[in-house]
Amino acid sequence: MKEWDYDNEQWMELPSHLKHLPLFTRHYDLISLVMRALWGLILKHGFYKFYIRMRVKGDFHEIYRNYPRLLVIANHASHLDAVSIAAAIPFRYWLDVYIAAAKDYFFSNPVFTFFSKHCLGAIPIDRKDKKGEAVELCVTLLNRLERIWLIIFPEGTRSKDGYIQQFKRGVSLFSEKTTTPLLFIYLEGATELWPKGRIFAKPGSLILHIGPVHPPGPIELIYEHYRDWVMRINPNAFKAEEEDGPDSAAAR
Repeated sequence: MKEWDYDNEQWMELPSHLKHLPLFTRHYDLISLVMRALWGLILKHGFYKFYIRMRVKGDFHEIYRNYPRLLVIANHASHLDAVSIAAAIPFRYWLDVYIAAAKDYFFSNPVFTFFSKHCLGAIPIDRKDKKGEAVELCVTLLNRLERIWLIIFPEGTRSKDGYIQQFKRGVSLFSEKTTTPLLFIYLEGATELWPKGRIFAKPGSLILHIGPVHPPGPIELIYEHYRDWVMRINPNAFKAEEEDGPDSAAAR
């Protein structure tokens, strides 16, 4: 399989419907190396040690050995979610970690764009995309990279009330089109630390649960199994009316 290094020449080889997307690079010049090292130091040994105390339940090392390509899916109710998952993953694996990030937020200005490119390895996702270009971009990366852990939030947007919402079909399309399995992650406590509408996170504790790896499949099945797993950890993660199952997901 061809190695993907994000040189501009390789971008020119992509289909024309991807060329309008913002360029983001993963070639490691001195600026990128320094930024990632500083970001990793601040994130792992500062923010998530003294400000937010995060515990990780599970083992990323064994998963990394057995699954070079994964869709890492998690509940989404806070701006802490993506960086928390990145902070939990051992630094040695960061070169293979990508985050599907909202283009209108993470690429909204030069500062955010620089941070998203050099610190997060973010893939810009246009939430108003009507032509499927974001899907094609993610599918291209999943097909062409030998190692990729793509962090994606199947709810599509942050939950307003903290409860886990129905999954959108995008994650199922990525998984089935590229035969990529899914790693379940559950973030416990992120909503209380940084709920939607708050300017910044408050200090506190956060638990990141590493779950099972699920094979590609329809979104209804993925949602059902994710829900069953999370309910064993936190029975209050879903609204009471959701107990009948993910039938409404079929309409997405």
